Parts: sequence; C-alpha cells; structure tokens
Amino acid sequence: MKAILIRDGGHSAEDLYVGDVSRPEVGRGHVLIRVSHSGVNRPDILQRQGSYPPPPGASPIMGLEVAGTVETVNSDENLWTVGDRVCSLVNGGGYAEYVSVDARHLLPVPRGLSEAEAAGLPEVCLTVYANLMEHGALQAGETVLVHGTNSGIGSMTVMMAKGFGANVIATVRGAERAAWVKGLGADHVIDTRNTDFVTPVKDLGGADVVLDIMGGDYTPKNILCLKHRGRIVQVGMIRGNKTEIELPRLMQKQGILTGSMLRPRSADEKARLSAAVAERVWPLIEAGAIRPVLARVFDAADAGAAQAYLDSGQHTGKVVLRW
Repeated sequence: MKAILIRDGGHSAEDLYVGDVSRPEVGRGHVLIRVSHSGVNRPDILQRQGSYPPPPGASPIMGLEVAGTVETVNSDENLWTVGDRVCSLVNGGGYAEYVSVDARHLLPVPRGLSEAEAAGLPEVCLTVYANLMEHGALQAGETVLVHGTNSGIGSMTVMMAKGFGANVIATVRGAERAAWVKGLGADHVIDTRNTDFVTPVKDLGGADVVLDIMGGDYTPKNILCLKHRGRIVQVGMIRGNKTEIELPRLMQKQGILTGSMLRPRSADEKARLSAAVAERVWPLIEAGAIRPVLARVFDAADAGAAQAYLDSGQHTGKVVLRW
C-alpha cells in the first residue's frame, strides 16, 4: 500500500513523501479500513519533528484519524461488516491507504456527511468530549472560555458546548475569524489582536470551564478569568509548555487546573470514549447542531503542504488528506 513517510533525518514538512509499505496485519478484534481520507492534526507535526513519538506497539506512520470503508473484519462481535462506511480514531498509521483499527473504536459516518467531513471528526470529538464534558464537568447553563477557535479543537469546543447548553466566550485573532467563530454559535467573541482577553471575560462574569490549547502565558490569564470553583483543562501548548502562575489566585477561587492527552490512553479507555461520543455527540451532528468544518482538503501526495498549512495557523477548521 501507499503511505506518507519521512525521509531519514528530516523533520521539515518538505521531508514527507509517498512510499510503499506492507499492509498492516489485522489482529483479533480489529478491522482493516480502506482509507479514503485522513485527518491532519498538530500531534502529527510534533511526531514528524521527533518530539511526539508513537506509543509502544503503535504504527510509526503518522495519522490519528481516518474515514473510509471496512475491508476486512477479524472479530466475533459482528459490530461491523465489509463495506460499512466508518471513521475512527487510530493509534497511528492513519496516513496510509489501509489501517488496522480496534473494532470498538469505529464510528459510523454520520448521516448526510461525506467521508472527507467524517475524517475530521474522531480526534476532535473524542478530545473535546473527554476534556470539556468529563474533565471539565461542564453543565448546561455554565460558561466556557475557549481559545484558538479557528482550530479544529477550538471550533468543535464552541459547537459542542453550545450543543450541551452552555454559554461560550471564544478568543481568536482577526476580525474575519471573529465573524466566522460567531457563525459557529459563540455567544461572545474576543479578537485578541485588538485587546487582551482577561478584562472582557471578567466583565462577562468569568468562566466556569476554560478549554485551552495555548498554554504558556495564557495559563495565568486563564486563572484570572475563572469563576469560583472553575476548571481549566489544558489540551495543548501552542504558546509554550512552561508557565508561571500565582498559586494563591488558584487557591482563592478553589479552582482546578488539569489536562490530558488522548493518544496515550488505553484501548479500553478509547473504546469507552468512542461509545460515549456515539451516544451523546453523534446525535447532535446528525441533527445539525454540530457540523464538521473543513478548512482544506489536500491530496495525500501533498501531505507536507497540508502540515505546513496547519502549522501556519491560517486555517479555520480541519485539514484533511484525500487518498
């Protein structure tokens, strides 16, 4: 099969190329997906750069989410049959024509969606659901502050929070993006090119939950934005993996600062999350309350350009590869 590989010693986007590799073996309890589209995510860039290695036993090929059709089934559970249109979180190997996936991690392509749209759903849906609804313990009527809402994670957070009955304060850079995020359903949008977000958020009453992909200097500001017993959930570090905070401010608010990664979780945990997303999030997608937002679809041969585009921050929504 064809797959996106990295030239030896190369860590730039230009070092990606299409090469020939063996198809993956389909272990017990797994299915083989013939991939039509692969989602492109920031962890893929980190893996290419050598700072986010795949977990033990995972494919060394990049790619954390795919959409396509079931090619082979090696499971007695009869959950899926050959020809089913599916999308799935994968532990690696998504940048390829075929990938072997734990059958419990598969999700049906939502009704009315293309496979290109579906390929951009698993990673963001599982990440946002786990961190917003579980770690963040979001309740209807609460207020969510989300940063970087032009990203796949950010835009999904806006829509999922609204879908579950929350108020949303979103930050983004630029008037055009601000209008785009407002169109996703955000109640308030702050253009951080024109103003710091702390005062506007406090004027709006503060946030019960902050979902943050930024890190760095945003972390102490997030603490200032918290309501009493508010929760900050860290899911990214675009602005740096180190920060300095004043602990008394967090303690005075009885705040919680937590975070998580999706890829290192066990297969059982990912199966549980997939089932929860199928039950609670998929109906919102099929009802139109949450919609996939594609920034661009690149041919697989242009994977380097796709990663460079994502890394530039120019995108609004998800970036996807087409096989």
